[in-house]
Amino acid sequence: MSKNLLAAAVSAAVLFVSPFSAVQADEGVVTVYMPSPTGLNAKYVAQFEKQTGIKVKLFEGTTGKILARLEAEKSNPVADVVVLASWSDGLAVKQSGILASYPNAKNAEKLRADFIDADRTLFGTSASAMGVIWNKTLIPNLNADWKELADPKFKGQIAIPDPEKSGSCKDFLAGYLYATKGDWATWEGMAKNGLAVAGANKAALESVLTGAKAILVAGVDYNAYSQIKKGEPIGIYYPASGTVVNPRPAMILKSTKNEAAARAFIDYLLSDDAQKLVAQAFLLPGRTDAKASGRLGLDDIRTFSNLDWNTMMQQSDDAAAKLLQMTKGNR
Repeated sequence: MSKNLLAAAVSAAVLFVSPFSAVQADEGVVTVYMPSPTGLNAKYVAQFEKQTGIKVKLFEGTTGKILARLEAEKSNPVADVVVLASWSDGLAVKQSGILASYPNAKNAEKLRADFIDADRTLFGTSASAMGVIWNKTLIPNLNADWKELADPKFKGQIAIPDPEKSGSCKDFLAGYLYATKGDWATWEGMAKNGLAVAGANKAALESVLTGAKAILVAGVDYNAYSQIKKGEPIGIYYPASGTVVNPRPAMILKSTKNEAAARAFIDYLLSDDAQKLVAQAFLLPGRTDAKASGRLGLDDIRTFSNLDWNTMMQQSDDAAAKLLQMTKGNR
């Protein structure tokens, strides 16, 4: 067989076995940085490797840790694909100029309109909504709105994730302030009543599971639904005035030397199989034709209207720092 015919045959075989992207022989590895949930990430990796033959080098961490790692590696980038739990942080990364567009991502047209940017650099393949999670053993019933949780009757009972570690909490705070035109009084009231910053999302939820605190505000909902399924006596609701739904952006770095593999991973996250795994992990699927499972769907959650994510991006870090300063004496 001639070299040209052999190359054509190999190329055709690669295209046949992979439902995503044709991957060159030197692009058999993709390095991915992703936040929790760990169980979902493990399933992603196993399924993607089986379907494509591409090996995944995975780094897991909070959004804060992932961003710190990107900064540390700025002069010698390592990651090919980055996923964050914060849409505003994704916009900030885009603004820094280090992301590559992927105009022909498969199934991108099925994403919700606000889960993808015009340049096709940010793909919100999943999302979380921020709610109030409470320990039913300590408080049998709870449906207080955000402002009502600043009541002194909740003194010493409330925790919040650290917004500098939890990108989703940081986005919630920025969204709340945008929607309420800067209502810091609610958070000042909670701080006065002993609002405790309880670490990243997992540690913050643990404070409610153990009964150290009765209520977690701005908690990511998929963690709560997962614990409820395990039989934990907690509940979750979304306050009547609204909340923030946070798309979790997946992005390709311009510096990737494995572009085909990176694009294949984005295509995978947008695939039917991956969207089913998203639903099983109690996250909100990014595609409009994929349904949430075992939890409220996006259409059933009242959200703050007309949020400006670019403004939130510009203000979120300062808002997080202000909340931490406000609650400093409560730790």
